[in-house]
Amino acid sequence: MRHGNSGRQFGRNSSHRRAMLRALTANLIAHERIETTDAKAKELRRVAERVITKARRLGEIAYTPHDKLSLADRARRQAAQQQVARFLQRFASVTGEGGASVKKIDLVEKVFVDLAKRYAGRPGGYTRIIKVGNRRGDNAPISIIELVSEGEKAE
Repeated sequence: MRHGNSGRQFGRNSSHRRAMLRALTANLIAHERIETTDAKAKELRRVAERVITKARRLGEIAYTPHDKLSLADRARRQAAQQQVARFLQRFASVTGEGGASVKKIDLVEKVFVDLAKRYAGRPGGYTRIIKVGNRRGDNAPISIIELVSEGEKAE
């Protein structure tokens, strides 16, 4: 019986599954749009939205400059950043337009500054899954998962 066992296993052990979801989350935050299988996209949605919610719940504390925060607010933001950094890798490389330049971005900073500000008034639903079709090699259903823009509604 599966009572209380939520989440997909993907035929992997728990450490492999956790590493896969951490990598997918980091890539989704870095690129804001990735292509993966339907099942992985649906599971990734749960994980990525929890990471963004952790930053969004701080409110303006998440993206206010450090020197303008009170000591208690600095402590709250640092604790939340440490929780997110424990799950996400810190940096990711993103290729620029045309593929010529490679830019290194801080993922934790992007979550707390960019995404927390972008989704400040949104009570969840930060991602969208678009079904694309089937993969040629093994006929696995493929989806694109992306972060929703500011003014858009999640479908």
